[in-house]
Amino acid sequence: MNYYALFYNVVDDYITRRGQYRDEHLILAKESNKRGELILAGVFSDPYDKTLLVFKVADKSVIEDFVKNDPYHKNGLVKDYEIRNWNVVIGNE
Repeated sequence: MNYYALFYNVVDDYITRRGQYRDEHLILAKESNKRGELILAGVFSDPYDKTLLVFKVADKSVIEDFVKNDPYHKNGLVKDYEIRNWNVVIGNE
């Protein structure tokens, strides 16, 4: 299994616009977490301009599917995103 970091660069009014999609987004995220794929997730604050989701999966296609199905991405709250392989040095069991 590999660790990956998914960065979303979000629109300026992300915090005010996310409400109508938040429940659906959280369902998607919680399902991924229950499968052991999504390890950590959250938004950076001050400013609220990026989010970080950390995955532990065999292949980044799992993350690409997550993005494709994420209502935040589908509804234009995500300006762009980046998936990066993350070589964990400390904290990897």
